[in-house]
Amino acid sequence: MAAETLAASGRPGFATAVVLTLGMAATVGSALAFEHIGGYIPCALCLLQRQPYYYGIPIAAIAAVNAAIGGPKWLTRALIGVVGLMMIVGAGMGVFHSGVEWHFWEGPATCSTSVNGVTQDAGNLLNDLNAVKGPSCTDAALRVLGLSFAGWNVIASLILAAIAIRGVRARG
Repeated sequence: MAAETLAASGRPGFATAVVLTLGMAATVGSALAFEHIGGYIPCALCLLQRQPYYYGIPIAAIAAVNAAIGGPKWLTRALIGVVGLMMIVGAGMGVFHSGVEWHFWEGPATCSTSVNGVTQDAGNLLNDLNAVKGPSCTDAALRVLGLSFAGWNVIASLILAAIAIRGVRARG
């Protein structure tokens, strides 16, 4: 009902842009909470999957501001469309990562946990200690209802993409 009221008030796309902004912030915020509060260290693919959110949040926020100030409707729709494409890319990244976790295909070389040899030079010891490598991308740190973080990212990304697509197609 609130979305209908906002659309009827002459701000088409505003509700969609706000929902996208908050939804993406909640999703990536959850990932950051699992990392910083829960202690789950993200792998290279986990970090990569956050990129569409980091870029999408400001774009959706700009779409909301544009709609709120009565800016061009085409711009709001275009920005929401870009966010939708980012979420589709994010879902694809999650599918790829899930496939790596289920050993359907190999992950990138950056996902290996091969340990470098211990340095023989004490001067490089601190540099070696600071070069923390994340865990392997092939092992899910946690599964909830059978899905890893990557699997849940696919679901969140597809829901957000569907919201964006619906927002682009909406009349008004």
